[in-house]
This record gives sequence, C-alpha cells and structure tokens, in this order.
Amino acid sequence: MRKAKILYKDELSGILTQLDDGGFIFQYDELWLNNSTKPNISFSFPKSNEVFKSDYLFPFFYHMLPEGINKTILCKTFGIDNHDDFGLLLNIAQHDTIGAIKVKKI
Repeated sequence: MRKAKILYKDELSGILTQLDDGGFIFQYDELWLNNSTKPNISFSFPKSNEVFKSDYLFPFFYHMLPEGINKTILCKTFGIDNHDDFGLLLNIAQHDTIGAIKVKKI
C-alpha cells in the first residue's frame, strides 16, 4: 500500500491511497471537509465524507502526468516502471505542477 497527501495550495486536503490490489481510494481530510471555506479539489471529488474508490488511478490525478517521450524520460530518470502511474505521480507532482494541487508521498 502506498499513500500520498493531496495538497491544495500547500494545505492538506485529503489522502490518496493505492491499495495492495492496485485500486485507489481518495478521502478528504476531516479538517478540510469541516471548513466551509475550503473548496472541492475537483468536480469529480465533491466535498463529502464518502471514500471515493476506483480500480485505477482517478482521471483527475492521471491527467497530472506527462505523456509520450516526457513520460519515458522521467520514468527512466527516476527508475520507475513506465506503467507505474502512481509512482510517477509521487515523484513529479510534489514540486512542479500546473494548478493548485500537489502530491506528497507519505
């Protein structure tokens, strides 16, 4: 099992977990959820106590990944299997992302 903090403008908004069976769950942090001034991180993740589940990396996070030759180069640079999308996300989305979301390995 691998986990990551999901930061919105550098504040903890939730936890993304890759389960041992390869599936994923996302759950909002309780403090984020209970603060009415904090937004959804995405339309696909409305603020809720619900645990969001998926058999694959949620599209919202998948679309943060590079494609093509850029993906190949980064996988080689970090020693990550080209099919390990979560591993790549953990390595690249903690610093330089487009938008307000960052992903930090726990």
